[in-house]
Amino acid sequence: MTTDFQTAREALGARLRELRAEAGLEGKDIAHKLGWQTSKVSRLQNGKQTPTRADLTAWANAVGRPDAETELHGLLAGLDLKQRHRSWRRQLAGGHRGRQEIAVRQTEHTTLIRGLEVSRIPGLFQTPEYARVIFDSNAEFRGIPPTTEAAVETRMRRQEALYDPEKTFRFLVCEAALYHRSCPVEVMAEQLDRLYNLVGQRRIELGILPFGTQLRRTAPHAFWIYDRRLVIVETISEELWLTGDDDVHLYERAWDWLAESAEYGTPARRLIGRARASLDLA
Repeated sequence: MTTDFQTAREALGARLRELRAEAGLEGKDIAHKLGWQTSKVSRLQNGKQTPTRADLTAWANAVGRPDAETELHGLLAGLDLKQRHRSWRRQLAGGHRGRQEIAVRQTEHTTLIRGLEVSRIPGLFQTPEYARVIFDSNAEFRGIPPTTEAAVETRMRRQEALYDPEKTFRFLVCEAALYHRSCPVEVMAEQLDRLYNLVGQRRIELGILPFGTQLRRTAPHAFWIYDRRLVIVETISEELWLTGDDDVHLYERAWDWLAESAEYGTPARRLIGRARASLDLA
């Protein structure tokens, strides 16, 4: 089984490969520039070897992107699985692309993803236009490089997992997320149409938590559960990566309790349709 450490290392290797390709260089060119064996370049790009901070600094300079050094160091820090608190400032120093690549790898190595979103549509279900607005807004808020197009492309690539017969997705979305609109009305309409069409698809269980429903426990924040090994919680300043059994079991219980109050199937479609009808498209 692929570990979270290996998943993160593969994501870092993918980013190194992207930077090298963007510079129009081959692996042998990087090796020549840095005086390395080509086998080392290959191992780093394929996530088979853990780079040092010096390796990453050298790589960034070799591809003519010294500005990517901070981003690469942030991805390297993400290999430390004991690091529960992962600051957005470090993770997104070079833009959204690197973190989205980690999400792709995590999804590839997971068979069951359960998630709760309180005020926005889950990334796995977002349209390109909705995702673009989210990334643009976050880049402006955090003052980070606007790598939006690359981030959108990576998020759409991640969504290919929705059609993998070996994977299952079970998501809860608060009804408020159907109305909280951080995008133009036309974009929101298209997004709600996509969500409506996802209800009832094989291997996708989408539940809507309606306004006014009675809950055994309230939904304090969004969280994602990857199999039974990892919970990721997003705050404004950082992500929490929780791997302890007690933490995972606690979030599983929270998800189960909330799922009891969700609407599925036709009732879920009705709630989404009502939100869609409320949009003023005139």
